[in-house]
Amino acid sequence: MEFQSSKGIFLQIADNLCHQILDRQLKPGDRVPSIRDLAAEFEVNRNTVMRTYAILHESGIFDNKRGVGFFISKNAVTLVRSNEKKNFFERELPGFIQKVKLLKLTSSDLGDLLQEIKNNENHENK
Repeated sequence: MEFQSSKGIFLQIADNLCHQILDRQLKPGDRVPSIRDLAAEFEVNRNTVMRTYAILHESGIFDNKRGVGFFISKNAVTLVRSNEKKNFFERELPGFIQKVKLLKLTSSDLGDLLQEIKNNENHENK
């Protein structure tokens, strides 16, 4: 993982874990790596990972079982997807719309893109 300077490392690790949840690499009920193991994997301080886990626990994405560890909550996929949609609409979509205007893309251009996305979804679901 390459860290970006514009976003805190603990948030980047949280994003990484959330993407793993959406990709179903981490499923509800799965035990997540220990703080020590994840800190070693990302080569960061354990306090950084502790902060990540605290945020994910507070948001309901992780469940903490004392003495056992952290687990993916049963509502994690729904929570992560909801957060990602909100962030997309607030942070990424306005820039995308601006770019569409600057490039003078037409509804036909965007329709082709949407059709391609739909075709890929249908292919992945088979």
